[in-house]
Amino acid sequence: RHFSIVLIFGPPLSKCVAVATREGTFDFKIMAAVANKTGLTLRGSCEIVAEFFYYGLNSILYQRGVYPAEHFTRVQKYGVTLLVTDDKELTKYFTTILKQVKEWLLKKTVNKLVLVVKNVDTQEPLERWQFDVKCDKSMTEESQPKSDNKSEKEIKEDIRGVIRQITASVTFLPLLEGHCAFDLLVYTNRDLDVDSDDWTETGPHFIANSHEVKLRSFTTSVHKIDTMVSYRNED
Repeated sequence: RHFSIVLIFGPPLSKCVAVATREGTFDFKIMAAVANKTGLTLRGSCEIVAEFFYYGLNSILYQRGVYPAEHFTRVQKYGVTLLVTDDKELTKYFTTILKQVKEWLLKKTVNKLVLVVKNVDTQEPLERWQFDVKCDKSMTEESQPKSDNKSEKEIKEDIRGVIRQITASVTFLPLLEGHCAFDLLVYTNRDLDVDSDDWTETGPHFIANSHEVKLRSFTTSVHKIDTMVSYRNED
């Protein structure tokens, strides 16, 4: 198995982190985060976005066959059946990475999250799943909750639409051949303070001569997430 994460500051400067954490499941307390009856807080929105990343990334790895199907288990989320990994190593990786991403979301420093699928033997990028993050910069942890936010039901319906498009992507994406791995890229603001002991430079893994397909978006009223997949043009 191979997985890594890179942090990208604006232009293609990036860093790669080695993670080590205790075992644990990825557990967001979404209901508590959004339960404020007067509206959605910045922290509550960050919880929703990070949780979507978890289920979205798992769906991509399963649908694209990056990990064997027997390493996934069925769960109910957003009103549909989803598949998430039961591999302890990968679960621990996601737990660590998305905990950090959630902290950066709270600081409003994340611009996009990208999952790159590549061939292990050639290291060639084959697919690039991009989640652009737009945030209401006026919101702070001290801000009053937004009163014009969408309901929890509306947010879940929008997220369900994105997940369903990820599932349906197998109908137009080319078959991935050979042994594949993935990288996670996090695009952030340049002024983000990162522990230099944990990060090393790497590239953004762009795909030359690629097709791009825009998928659905969703918004929490605090964050908007736009989704796109690009893949190698075989023509």
